[in-house]
Amino acid sequence: MAKNVNSEGSFTTKDYQDPPPAPLIDPEELTQWSFYRALIAEFIATLLFLYITVLTVIGYKNQSATTSDPCAGVGVLGIAWAFGGMIFVLVYCTAGISGGHINPAVTFGLFLARKVSLIRALMYMVAQCLGAICGVGLVKAFQSAYYHRYDGGANMLSDGYSHGVGLSAEIIGTFVLVYTVFSATDPKRNARDSHVPVLAPLPIGFAVFMVHLATIPITGTGINPARSLGAAVIFNQHKAWKDHWIFWVGPFIGAAIAAFYHQFILRAGAAKALGSFRSSSQV
Repeated sequence: MAKNVNSEGSFTTKDYQDPPPAPLIDPEELTQWSFYRALIAEFIATLLFLYITVLTVIGYKNQSATTSDPCAGVGVLGIAWAFGGMIFVLVYCTAGISGGHINPAVTFGLFLARKVSLIRALMYMVAQCLGAICGVGLVKAFQSAYYHRYDGGANMLSDGYSHGVGLSAEIIGTFVLVYTVFSATDPKRNARDSHVPVLAPLPIGFAVFMVHLATIPITGTGINPARSLGAAVIFNQHKAWKDHWIFWVGPFIGAAIAAFYHQFILRAGAAKALGSFRSSSQV
């Protein structure tokens, strides 16, 4: 994208355009087919995400339990690749339809940054949670012999870790993910680095992959409340619910911190707002 310059060669306007903030409440969305198409895309994407990933987790646990070979099965590395790879694929497929959120924490962060309206954010979260429940339901139907034996792929705080450690792991892990989402989709970055063909779903998928490597031993890695809810609802045992709050509070706090950091520190939103206020007060 060409930069606008004056006759002396200095820059006069920025070479990118920020989209306008989404309205807090936009009832007109409810009359548009594109809105419902986006909800369907979020539902199906989250269903497929949970189906593939939870099936991978249960399959690995079964392989590990039936052999003494420490290298049997896909291992933690393979589980991390399943989660990160599916996010890469599904974000790529749905980004042009719904934005490819597939995660209530991502939706919450984008809502705080005024990227989506309140109505869209709430409906996305509902679609994501319903999709997650249906996806894990398919896993239970196809792996009924192993589903309950291996805890249904539910997120749980591992023995030896305190609630504070588990919560911190979820906060930091979600911060990494949502921060990556903001950075990969930043219009300023895309304009400045237009000569570097970066596919946005790729760094997002890698962020999910890396966070799973770090936090699977602690919480099984939530960073996605829909993923945790879907597994808990279908498994529906006390051990899946007793620490379930961690997998909602942690991701939402991490998403909020990432939204604030990107919008008000990296993009200097607070400084711009203050400068605008000072300019208008001097008129």
